Amino acid sequence: MKLFRAAFGAAMLVVCMDQAALATTQNVIFNGTITATCTLVVATNGTMTVSPDLQSLSSHNSGGSAGTLTLNTTGGVSLSVDPVTITTVPAADTTAITWTPTYSASGAHTIAETGSATSLTAPGADLVTVHLAGTKGGSNRFASGSYQATVTVRCE
Repeated sequence: MKLFRAAFGAAMLVVCMDQAALATTQNVIFNGTITATCTLVVATNGTMTVSPDLQSLSSHNSGGSAGTLTLNTTGGVSLSVDPVTITTVPAADTTAITWTPTYSASGAHTIAETGSATSLTAPGADLVTVHLAGTKGGSNRFASGSYQATVTVRCE
């Protein structure tokens, strides 16, 4: 009986090997949603220098340099700079300073220098250039010492 079962099993195996296996397929669907977004990465910080009349401390002055950021966006966002709120000035400088941040962009979007918000409707990558100017009014002048101000660039 054992021999019969083994022979029968072997015969069935040979028969099954000649038949094609039944194939089945299924589709796997992938979905994705990207919301309007952007990223900003600081490439360089800026440098402000004083004007000959000592009433302007600016990245636009001779020897000054702009800060730069890289921007990547899906589009559907707005680019802007916030008013300056974080500053460090020497103790000897006791008169008011008016800080004016501006920016421009080149790459997928061309933005002339502005301090206002700009709508970015298309996706792309840009180099954003940021300038800062501090000014004194009337007979006031900048005092000697170290100055620092922070410009917040906003993409939302």
